[in-house]
Amino acid sequence: METEIDESTRAFVSSHRVARLATADGDGRPSVVPICYAFDGRHLYSPLDEKPKSVATERLKRVRNISINPRVSVVIDDYSDDWSKLAYVQISGSASIIDPADHAEEHAGAVRLLRDKYPQYRAMEIDKRPVIRITPISVKHWRADGADEQ
Repeated sequence: METEIDESTRAFVSSHRVARLATADGDGRPSVVPICYAFDGRHLYSPLDEKPKSVATERLKRVRNISINPRVSVVIDDYSDDWSKLAYVQISGSASIIDPADHAEEHAGAVRLLRDKYPQYRAMEIDKRPVIRITPISVKHWRADGADEQ
């Protein structure tokens, strides 16, 4: 069910630093949070990092939601007061929690990508913490100027 992502969309996704991750619980109640992420051209990876949180990692709403409903949506966008410059990519996909003990090679690759993109992660022990993996199922890319619209 994985989808191919064209070069223009891959470049847009890779060049941005923050996205919004939407999850839903078993009753369909949505939750949206900003995330840091890395993209390997096939999957998005978002760490469950050491930034202050109000609950333990496994109790985070996004983690609980993904465990009961893996369907997620991610939006990466450009906003400008000049609306001719608006653009976004919306990725609908399937999410899972990747534990370093269970998926060592994939997890290590995700950590490398994240540390390359965000210097802050070089000082955090994200190599010992789970990572969210998002596998795109459908992708929509929209630009106000109509270029590369899907």
